[in-house]
Amino acid sequence: MTESTGLGAEDRKIVTLARSARARNGVPEGAAVRDETGRTYVAGTVHLESLRLSALRTAVAMAVASGATSLEAAAVVSEAQAPSDEDLAAVRDLGGAGTPVLLAGPDGVLRLTVTAG
Repeated sequence: MTESTGLGAEDRKIVTLARSARARNGVPEGAAVRDETGRTYVAGTVHLESLRLSALRTAVAMAVASGATSLEAAAVVSEAQAPSDEDLAAVRDLGGAGTPVLLAGPDGVLRLTVTAG
């Protein structure tokens, strides 16, 4: 269960999806983004010999590849204390500087909410 009290239902949903992706795939991070139409894109960390992407950058790439033109929100579940600059830049590129980025720990507890800007 995601412990993200104070969040709306749609934001709780993307935190839960991100947490599920992390657990299901056994990867360091899970992420989910919601586009301008309400569609969600869920991803885990990608570590291939020729390609390395964080979960959040992978989710943003999936949204772009599926035709999204903007983002409403993004969530990442990680041991990290803050989203990386590269992750924030990817969200900002698609969603704009004001797009909220939610960071939760592996237990689903929301640690931080920042904007992509």
